[in-house]
Amino acid sequence: MPVSAIKAVAKPQNGVGAFILPCKSMTFHYCNWWGSSRGMNAFLKSSLPAFAKRNPQIQITVSPRPRHHPEIIANYINGAQESICVKNLQNEGVREKAELLRSHTGEKNRKWDGRPVRSLNESVRGIWSPFHGSKVKI
Repeated sequence: MPVSAIKAVAKPQNGVGAFILPCKSMTFHYCNWWGSSRGMNAFLKSSLPAFAKRNPQIQITVSPRPRHHPEIIANYINGAQESICVKNLQNEGVREKAELLRSHTGEKNRKWDGRPVRSLNESVRGIWSPFHGSKVKI
């Protein structure tokens, strides 16, 4: 019996073969004079270099924004943009918000429809039917 090639080609999906982080860039805005930026300034001086070293795939931009509260803006590969205001947060709080934006996908929250699994691939076992399987004796 001759060997034939598979007729279907796998579709590229995130997580199959290689993982691509959804967050592609983050921008940190701060003010040198306002008291609400103290935590952001402390984060930029002490924790940002370690954060950038742990996440080399994210483009990090730091820009001053005088007379405004500090905020973090994240851009995602699906084109979404999300921002979080971090006014009056300490260094640790700013780091937590940066980690939150880093691990987010950028998609809007959706209502869960109750189905346990959502997949693009067909089931290996096929479609379930109550007429399949062994009969239960009562």
